[in-house]
Amino acid sequence: MQTDNLELKKLVYLYLMNYAKSQPDMAIMAVNTFVKDCEDPNPLIRALAVRTMGCIRVDKITEYLCEPLRKCLKDEDPYVRKTAAVCVAKLHDINAQLVEDQGFLDTLKDLISDSNPMVVANAVAALSEIAESHPSSNLLDLNPQSINKLLTALNECTEWGQIFILDCLANYMPKDDREAQSICERVTPRLSHANSAVVLSAVKVLMKFMEMLSKDLDYYGTLLKKLAPPLVTLLSAEPELQYVALRNINLIVQKRPEILKHEMKVFFVKYNDPIYVKLEKLDIMIRLASQANIAQVLAELKEYATEVDVDFVRKAVRAIGRCAIKVEQSAERCVSTLLDLIQTKVNYVVQEAIVVIKDIFRKYPNKYESVIATLCENLDSLDEPEARAAMIWIVGEYAERIDNADELLESFLEGFHDESTQVQLQLLTAIVKLFLKKPTETQELVQQVLSLATQDSDNPDLRDRGYIYWRLLSTDPVAAKEVVLAEKPLISEETDLIEPTLLDELICYIGTLASVYHKPPSAFVEGGRGVVHKSLPPRTASSESTESPETAPAGAPSGDQPDVIPAQGDLLGDLLNLDLGPPVSAPPLAASSVQMGAVDLLGGGLDSLIGDSNFGAPPAAVTTAAAPARLGAPVSSGLSDLFDLTSGVGTLSGSYVAPKTVWLPAIKAKGLEISGTFTRQVGSISMDLQLTNKALQVMTDFAIQFNRNSFGLAPAAPLQVHAPLSPNQTVELSLPLNTVGSVMKMEPLNNLQVAVKNNIDVFYFSTLYPLHVLFVEDGKMDRQMFLATWKDIPNENEAQFQIRDCPLNTEAASNKLQSSNIFTVAKRSVEGQDMLYQSLKLTNGIWVLAELRIQPGNPSLTDLELSLKCRAPEVSQHVYQAYETILKN
Repeated sequence: MQTDNLELKKLVYLYLMNYAKSQPDMAIMAVNTFVKDCEDPNPLIRALAVRTMGCIRVDKITEYLCEPLRKCLKDEDPYVRKTAAVCVAKLHDINAQLVEDQGFLDTLKDLISDSNPMVVANAVAALSEIAESHPSSNLLDLNPQSINKLLTALNECTEWGQIFILDCLANYMPKDDREAQSICERVTPRLSHANSAVVLSAVKVLMKFMEMLSKDLDYYGTLLKKLAPPLVTLLSAEPELQYVALRNINLIVQKRPEILKHEMKVFFVKYNDPIYVKLEKLDIMIRLASQANIAQVLAELKEYATEVDVDFVRKAVRAIGRCAIKVEQSAERCVSTLLDLIQTKVNYVVQEAIVVIKDIFRKYPNKYESVIATLCENLDSLDEPEARAAMIWIVGEYAERIDNADELLESFLEGFHDESTQVQLQLLTAIVKLFLKKPTETQELVQQVLSLATQDSDNPDLRDRGYIYWRLLSTDPVAAKEVVLAEKPLISEETDLIEPTLLDELICYIGTLASVYHKPPSAFVEGGRGVVHKSLPPRTASSESTESPETAPAGAPSGDQPDVIPAQGDLLGDLLNLDLGPPVSAPPLAASSVQMGAVDLLGGGLDSLIGDSNFGAPPAAVTTAAAPARLGAPVSSGLSDLFDLTSGVGTLSGSYVAPKTVWLPAIKAKGLEISGTFTRQVGSISMDLQLTNKALQVMTDFAIQFNRNSFGLAPAAPLQVHAPLSPNQTVELSLPLNTVGSVMKMEPLNNLQVAVKNNIDVFYFSTLYPLHVLFVEDGKMDRQMFLATWKDIPNENEAQFQIRDCPLNTEAASNKLQSSNIFTVAKRSVEGQDMLYQSLKLTNGIWVLAELRIQPGNPSLTDLELSLKCRAPEVSQHVYQAYETILKN
């Protein structure tokens, strides 16, 4: 190691790097030599020492290396400085805390202002690398001055250095369109670089900053023109590079098709292109197809359809169909081209043509149906599921125009069980369509297919569809016609476009693997590295406030802040996740949440209760959590019906009870009608139910379960209907509730989803509970506490409401509210207005403070003003509704 021979020293250091990991104690002995070499007069040796130090990943050694590294970062030779910059990133990977404590990050930031462009590039690369593993740290704090230095260095560094700097520029957000334009002007010369990676990195920066430029600018048009030639040049490279370029161009064309709209010819396929390049070019040709160039494109595609490569021919035939759908003026020409191809009788060409003609029929109904006869001639040659399904769809959809439609469909029915699911589903629908169009001739056929689908099939999708058609046809043929023969929406032209937000993210990753996979990095990068989601800057420079209105106020103390309401999950999953076993009277919270989530409900819970293996999926009525009024009650009912603002008779002896409303109509529950309301008396909440049997059979074995909800409401005891419920009999019962169930934030907050089971089936409905049943009896604050809390809750959490037409005096209002656990803390009169300061507390510990203004002396002013303050402002609207309900009843 002490040798002066540079070549030998390199070999010794290489040996050290490889064996230091397995023999760390021996490696420590080399530290002195490193320290000595860092002082060597030869800059190559100094750089070699510092590079080797960074590569020896042994914890014990790292602390000895800090001093030599600090010297090398300030070395007078740029070669040593640039090597030291990369060493900091390596050291950070081994021991991040050490690097921060030693102040190396600040030194790295200083190197961005270095006079040597390669040092700048390596400093940027090192900082970017460190920032990637710590997304929250603001290491690359870019500002116009530092950007200027990077742009100056850009012209003089190596191609790798240019890529690091361009990638760093792409993460910068210019403050306005002028700055964005000036950066674009200085980056544009990179487009003519010989290295394709530099070109793509420059394209990425320009695509990103173009978002901020107005389309009216002359410069915008110039930039579009400048972007096309470098992309075209990339297509003359070797096939692997072409493929990467094409995948990136595919994204660029989706974002800004105008860049390459005149360059269609470069995407025409060459005979010696590998298949992966051919398929990618084909995709871009369709994206660029327009009225101006469609004739060229179609001639080219027809040529491709006679090639020898089967995959390529299929894609070419499909491309002709996509052109027809995209450019309406060319549809007729495309259809005649497809018919010519069908006449070739080449099996796979015919099958692809039929698949795309089905899509053309969907896009242009009643226009090209004259070709159906030609299609039917090729029926026997179809052996692929997609082509068979497409042909069956055509026969079913146009059954009235095909004389022997029933024979054609019957021929498919003979081998029904050997067909793929796609074909079976399509055949079932087509025969039902045929039956609705020609009922007299196809009675037997439809019965045959329905029994094949429902009784002989193992596929749940097929069985379900069969049963739905069966019930539709047997109960309401008119409705069946409306459903099955409904007007179909036209299909859109570009079905395979990347979703816009994902496209914006991928544009930020041009030139990386993400742009080749067309997936964000988070989809394929594993490990602890924080993957930051990038997005394009907002369109033109509108300085929108970045502060979210939901952000919690900084000053809010966390001491008595209850954890309100986790976010809402997937409704259907939760409803299927209901364990309808008899509820535990008051389980501890942790146990209850485990019990809700972990039981295999379709395994034991539901089956054992229902005692019948034919348990169907929950009815379609329960679709979203956001439409409770529509689900539980008749259409007209909503909050007002639930509280029934007109006919309630309130008493002052207990909390206000709304009259019962119908939650589950008999028509939706096979004859079981459920009405109900919620009450709170002496600290206990109950659900008062009225069950009516409007069916013709006796109902027994009742059970009830709630879905997770905002306040953890759950039954505190089983639903006990002591005697069987005979037809036309009604029973009233009260179900005690507690608030120790699983919590999940609902929309709206007071939505409750319920499953009720009896010997017939399981039924689902949802209802809204009035919030005042959750107001607890110890909700009165003392005055000092009230005052302190009111000041403490930030002003943005205050909500103002008006309660109209409520002619109550102060005393009556206070008494009414107190009976529902809204307590008056203080009262004062100001200029003829009475102010009531009130507090209430919810079962989950949330306090709500209120100020109610009443004008007692003026009978013409009957509106009350209500101000509410609460740490969980989403509750305020529902508390106001409770106030209104209580005061008006």
